[in-house]
Amino acid sequence: MATENRQRESTTAIADGGESSLACRVQEALAGYRPISLAEMDGVALMDRTDTKYIVPASSLAGLLERLAGKYRTLEIRQRRLNHYRTVYFDTEDMAFYLRHHAGNEVRVKVRSREYTDSRLSYLEVKRKTNKDRTVKERLQTPEPVTQASRQVDDFLLSQYPLAEPGLSPKLSNEFSRATLVSNAGPERLTLDIDLAFAGNGRTASLPGVAIIEVKQARFDRTSPVISGMRALGIPPRGISKYCIGVALLYPEIKHNAFKPKLLLLNQLMRGEQSV
Repeated sequence: MATENRQRESTTAIADGGESSLACRVQEALAGYRPISLAEMDGVALMDRTDTKYIVPASSLAGLLERLAGKYRTLEIRQRRLNHYRTVYFDTEDMAFYLRHHAGNEVRVKVRSREYTDSRLSYLEVKRKTNKDRTVKERLQTPEPVTQASRQVDDFLLSQYPLAEPGLSPKLSNEFSRATLVSNAGPERLTLDIDLAFAGNGRTASLPGVAIIEVKQARFDRTSPVISGMRALGIPPRGISKYCIGVALLYPEIKHNAFKPKLLLLNQLMRGEQSV
């Protein structure tokens, strides 16, 4: 991935509240969008949905956002349209959640504590993928971000995923900046994540120059402006899990062969060797 110096610069910029040059360009591209408030977002929570994900080079973002202008509104919190997120992922001692995903199981689960720093909200979340290729998310608001194993974590997981084993512990944290767009036409929103930085297992990594876009729909609709726009730009959908990529980067002792093609693509995009 990125060199150690670039990793440190990226992580430090996020931690200090600074913005990368990519973040500034995204903010500029979003300036012409109509805003939507956090309260209005409740109508498109889409806690039971289909997800379509894309790995996008930074060089394609301006063109994409230009295509989508007028078709989407953008979430604005405290006059900011690019918001900062922090996440802590929990797993079993033997990394069962990660390994289940690595093995290609259709049914899988992630447990995380997410802090929405600009809105000053924190949630404990269980995110499940079903064998119908749907994503179902349940969450519990917490007074503060949950960063350590606790009875609360175990109880909430078991209430949502009865087959789970208690005894989770934090394995990975990440930080990123996110723009959220909401369709003017129907129940659809998309998230655009940039400046991703990971920490865990005594190591750090970052993904400068790469964006992860996730289109969230009640039902998959290929006529969606963003899906049509991706097709026009020649960017294919690619499933990607930030948790699994972070583990693959920071836990070299754990098998990650299934994710090597994604890691290769990310390296190529960061080096500017591949445009899509």
